[in-house]
Amino acid sequence: MSPFFSLAKSETWSKAVKGIKKIVRWIIALLVIALTVFIYINYFHTFSEGYRAGILQKFSRKGVIFKTYEGEILLSGAVTDHETIVSSEKFSFSLVNKDLVRQFDTLQGQNVIVHFIQKNGVVFWRGDSKFLVDSVRSRR
Repeated sequence: MSPFFSLAKSETWSKAVKGIKKIVRWIIALLVIALTVFIYINYFHTFSEGYRAGILQKFSRKGVIFKTYEGEILLSGAVTDHETIVSSEKFSFSLVNKDLVRQFDTLQGQNVIVHFIQKNGVVFWRGDSKFLVDSVRSRR
């Protein structure tokens, strides 16, 4: 074998290795971008936003390591002659604004309107629900 042949073979090999490294870098970059988009869409993008009205049934602070405020509202249903709700749906939520804790404590059992934002997924430090409440007012 001539030295020229081994030199050409080594150059071809190094070009192939460089090409493979470039492809691997692009694949890793695309995977990182895809993972970032996935995390943003599932956990930080606002899917829905609106208001819910009903009776504030439950409000509590819970969690083992990350303490979050969770609540339930009984949405309006059919009311009997004795003002008892016959059929209702529960709206479970997590509280975003910790400054509203006192307001929620005083409104328990009353008719309220809450503003919520809905996320696609749940992260443990924000609470157990996809619905995050950021304001509340009493409904009279």
